[in-house]
Amino acid sequence: MRIDEPSPLARGRADRGFFGWLWATLKDPVAWRSTLYAFIRLPWGVLTFCVTLVSLFVAWPVLGHLARALTLVDRAMVRGLLSPSSELERRVAELEEDRGVVVDTAAADLRRIERDLHDGAQARLVALAMGLGLAKEKLLEDPDAAARMVDEAHGEVKLALQELRDLARGIHPAILTDRGLGPALSSVATRCTVPVRVAVDLPARPAPAIEGIAYFTVSELLQNVSKHSRAAMADVEVWRKRDRLLIQVRDDGRGGASTAGGSGLAGLAERLGSVDGLFVVDSPAGGPTVVTAELPWRDRAGG
Repeated sequence: MRIDEPSPLARGRADRGFFGWLWATLKDPVAWRSTLYAFIRLPWGVLTFCVTLVSLFVAWPVLGHLARALTLVDRAMVRGLLSPSSELERRVAELEEDRGVVVDTAAADLRRIERDLHDGAQARLVALAMGLGLAKEKLLEDPDAAARMVDEAHGEVKLALQELRDLARGIHPAILTDRGLGPALSSVATRCTVPVRVAVDLPARPAPAIEGIAYFTVSELLQNVSKHSRAAMADVEVWRKRDRLLIQVRDDGRGGASTAGGSGLAGLAERLGSVDGLFVVDSPAGGPTVVTAELPWRDRAGG
């Protein structure tokens, strides 16, 4: 009798260390069934051996029927405890793992936003308030100095507004909401340090959540191109194929990109995996680098 290997449901994430793996294993029904089989198998093997041996000398006429019955029980035990998990059980375990990825990603994004606000716009606005306070004190005794301080404060206001716009763009850009992926990705491409060709061929706009993930995926990939690739040119293509939204970002840089070692690409792979997406990196040493991402297509009507 051949039994397929049980489905590996416990996939404790490496970045959570030993205790993360242990907790995932304790929640894994496959691990519990395998452990139960290991405990049962030894005494069951001893029992069947003893029964068979005794029957050989005492009740040999019925030995064949007895051996067949014991074999059927053994097969039932193997099927029940070591057979592959049901699709529902597998899917529940995957969703539990993906939920952890989503929660961790959201928490990291909130920390980033808080840090950007604290170190950027907030600090600038505090300095602006102090400058205006000093200008108010000098308004009567030194009007020229007060005017210069107000001019400086005006410049600080412009910088603070720009920082807030950049932060808002990082959360969800207005151009994506208003005009869709094509114009939004073209805008991202202008901020890349290498020339980028953008081609978006979509019959309609996907659901906002899918559209947002696609936008931030391309945005982060182009940031990697700017920082690490040493490329002279990059290409972004987005299209729909049946029920999938496909994204491909290619550059002619030095290559060597990988999802290993907790890199930013690994985070992208986890984020896409949390929504049943795929993320593939082909980046041999010397280049070129081709990153392909797939997302489930969901239209704005929920289809």
